[in-house]
Amino acid sequence: MLSYKDITVRLGGRAIIEGASASIPPGARVGFIGRNGAGKSTLMKAIAGMLEADTGSVDMPRGAKFGYLRQDAPGGPTSAFDTVLEADLERAALMSEAETATDPDRLGHIYERLDQIDAYTAPARAGSILKGLGFDDAAQARPMESFSGGWRMRVALASLLFTNPEILLLDEPSNHLDLEAVMWLESFLRAYRGTILLISHERDLLNNVADHILHLDRGQTILYVGGYDAFERQRAERQAQQASAREKQLVQREKLQAFVDRWKAKASKAKQAQSRVKALARMQPIAAVADDPSLSFQFPNPEGLRPPLMTLDRASVGYEAGKPILKNVGLRIDPDDRVALLGRNGNGKSTLAKLIAGELATMDGAMNTASKMSVGYFTQYQVEELDPDDTPVDHMGRMMKGATPGAVRNQLGRFGFSGDKAVTKTGKLSGGERARLALALVTHDAPHLLILDEPTNHLDVDTREALVQALAEYSGAVVVVSHDRHMLEMVADRLLLVADGAVTEYDGTIDDYAKMITSGGSGEAKAEGSGTRKEDRKAAAERREATAGIRKKVKEAEAEIARLAKIMAEIDEALAGKPTPALKLMTMGQLMKRRGDVEKLQGAIEIEWMEASQALEGAE
Repeated sequence: MLSYKDITVRLGGRAIIEGASASIPPGARVGFIGRNGAGKSTLMKAIAGMLEADTGSVDMPRGAKFGYLRQDAPGGPTSAFDTVLEADLERAALMSEAETATDPDRLGHIYERLDQIDAYTAPARAGSILKGLGFDDAAQARPMESFSGGWRMRVALASLLFTNPEILLLDEPSNHLDLEAVMWLESFLRAYRGTILLISHERDLLNNVADHILHLDRGQTILYVGGYDAFERQRAERQAQQASAREKQLVQREKLQAFVDRWKAKASKAKQAQSRVKALARMQPIAAVADDPSLSFQFPNPEGLRPPLMTLDRASVGYEAGKPILKNVGLRIDPDDRVALLGRNGNGKSTLAKLIAGELATMDGAMNTASKMSVGYFTQYQVEELDPDDTPVDHMGRMMKGATPGAVRNQLGRFGFSGDKAVTKTGKLSGGERARLALALVTHDAPHLLILDEPTNHLDVDTREALVQALAEYSGAVVVVSHDRHMLEMVADRLLLVADGAVTEYDGTIDDYAKMITSGGSGEAKAEGSGTRKEDRKAAAERREATAGIRKKVKEAEAEIARLAKIMAEIDEALAGKPTPALKLMTMGQLMKRRGDVEKLQGAIEIEWMEASQALEGAE
C-alpha cells in the first residue's frame, strides 16, 4: 500500500502542504484534484521522492517500481520510437549485453529475463502507444529534435507508459494532447493493472478512469471513493454538514458568551461563568465554506444580429501560397450556433478558427460576414503574451480605451478580478487566473461570435464548470476547440470534423466520436458530405432559417424556467428562515401565495417549452 503521513511542505516560508495524510489501496486508480495553486504537483513530487518534505513520511510497497511523468521533454537526434524503447533501461541493458556476452550461463539468464519482461514484444507495444498518442509510422521515425515541445511531451508520456511501473504518477498528462489522444489515454489507463495517481482537471477522464478521488484543499487531503461525480455529491454533503455544524456552533458560542457577560461579575455565578469561558476556549471554530469569486464569471451579451453571422463558400485557407491546409470549405454560422471542431492536432482546427476569426484570409472561395459582427478570439498564445509587470486594470484599460475606471473594473469583476486581484501584477497570477484575464480581455466589447481555442488549459475542474455555466448564459455564437469532453458535451450542439483537408458536419454525438476513435476509426464513417456540396449547404441554411423562430422560443422558455427556479429556491430559503433582503418583509402566508403563483407560472412555461421543443424536433 502506498501511504503518506503528516506531510508538510513549505515554499518561500509558506506552508503549501500542512500535515497531509492518506493511504492509497493497492491497485487503486486515484484522481488527484484541487484548485490551481493548491499544491498538487508539490505533494506528488514529495510522494515520488523528488522533493524533500519538511516533515512527514512516505511509505512505498517494498520493491515496487514507480514512474513519474517529468515535465522536461526529451530531445536530440534519437527517433521517437527508439526514445520510447530506450526508456526501459533493464531491457536496453540486457539487449546490449546479449550481443557481447559469451558465457553460456550468463546468456541463459539474459534470455530468461528478457522473456520474463516481454522484451521481444516491446517494439510492437512501443509502436502501439505512440500511435495512440498521435504518431503515425513516419512521425515515429523522426528525430526528437524535429518535434515541438508539446509533441516531445507526448513522447515522454509514451516512454513512461511503456515502462509499465507498478505505481504510475501522472501530473496533468492530457495538457499536450488533443481530444483523440485523451480518449486513447483514458482507454489505456482503464486497462492498466498498477496503482495510478493522476492529477487532472478533465471531468470525463476522472469519471471514466478513477475509482478514488484525492482532494487537496487548504493543505489537507481527503480520499473519497468513486469517480468525480461521486466526489462532487459527497463534497456537497460534507459542505452542507459543515455549514450546519458551523451555524449550530455559532449559536452555542453566543449563548455561552451571553452567560459569561451576564454573570462573570456575580460571585454566586463566578464558577459557572468560568467553566463556560473554558468551554469557549476549547471550542475549535468551524470554518465557513469558502466563497470563491473565480467560480462565477459572466460573458457580456451582444446586441442581436440577423442570421447568418458568417458564411464560407468553397473556401480554401493556409499559410503558404499554393499549399492550402483546408480546401472547399462550406460553412454557415448563425447568432445562436454552438459549434465544436473535432479532429486530431495538425489537421487544421486552429487554422479554421483563425479563418473564422478573420486572422487568415481565404486563398480561394468566398467568406461573407455580417457588417456589424464583432469577434472575440481566445488562444493560449494570448495567455502567454500577457505582460507580467502589468496589472489586470492596466491590461483592460488599454483594451477599453476611453472607458471610465468604473467600466474597466466592472468588466474585470465579471471574471472574478475585484479588490486587490485587479491590481496584482499579472506575473504573480496563477495560470488559471491569467486564462480568465485573457477571456475578460477578448470579450470586453460583447462579441457576437466567441471563438475559444483550448480555453480549459490551466483551468482547474471547478473553474472549467464555471466556464461551462458562463457559456450557457451567453447569448452569442460559440466556436470551440477543446480536448475537454465534458465541456464539448455541455456547450456544443453542432460538431464539425476537420480531417484530410476538409471540414464536414459530424452526424453523431461526442460519445459516438469517442467510440469510433477508441475502436480505431478515422472519422469518415460519421461525416456527411455537406462540407463540399453547395446544395447540401443551401438546404441546411434554409432549414436553420425556417426554424430560427422556434429555436428562439425554446431558448427564451429555458431562460424563463431557470429564472423561475431561482425565485422558487429563494422563496424556499425564506420559508426555512433565511430570507433574502427582497423577501424579508413578507409574511409566511404571502410567501406561500407567492410560491404557488410562481409554481403555476413555471408549469405553464414548461408546457410552452415542451411544445416548442417538439415542434423544433419535427421541423429538423
